[in-house]
Amino acid sequence: MRKNIAVIVAALTLALPALAASPTGPAPAFTLAARSGQDVSLAQYKGQVVMINFWASWCGPCRQEMPLLEGIYKKYNKMGFTMLKATPVSFPILYDRDSKVSKLYDVAGMPSTVIIDRSGKLRVLHRGYKPGDENEYLDSIRTLIRE
Repeated sequence: MRKNIAVIVAALTLALPALAASPTGPAPAFTLAARSGQDVSLAQYKGQVVMINFWASWCGPCRQEMPLLEGIYKKYNKMGFTMLKATPVSFPILYDRDSKVSKLYDVAGMPSTVIIDRSGKLRVLHRGYKPGDENEYLDSIRTLIRE
């Protein structure tokens, strides 16, 4: 049985914070390898709220944001919330080694966050990270879950 909420956090190493994808159009489809070696596609989460966070290990704000994303995952995981990400965290991780997905989403900087609604439309585009931004993520996730 599929969970009602999913968060995908794609580990990216070559992309750079500007996200130019339209927040009203369909989210570009993709498939990436997970840390487990299995392929994971956005299509697997159809009908769910999905968060994609583009980040890099060399990115200071990304490292600051990571524990907060882990907290969101732990809080909402029991309600069917899943994150996919590459650092010491408990949620799954995906790798965009060729930066193909970051190009699909026009990512020009790290971190960049996309939230997709249940119908597969881009609803939130967030560039960069500063303390408190996680509250915007939570507000968006809660709103989209209720839709």
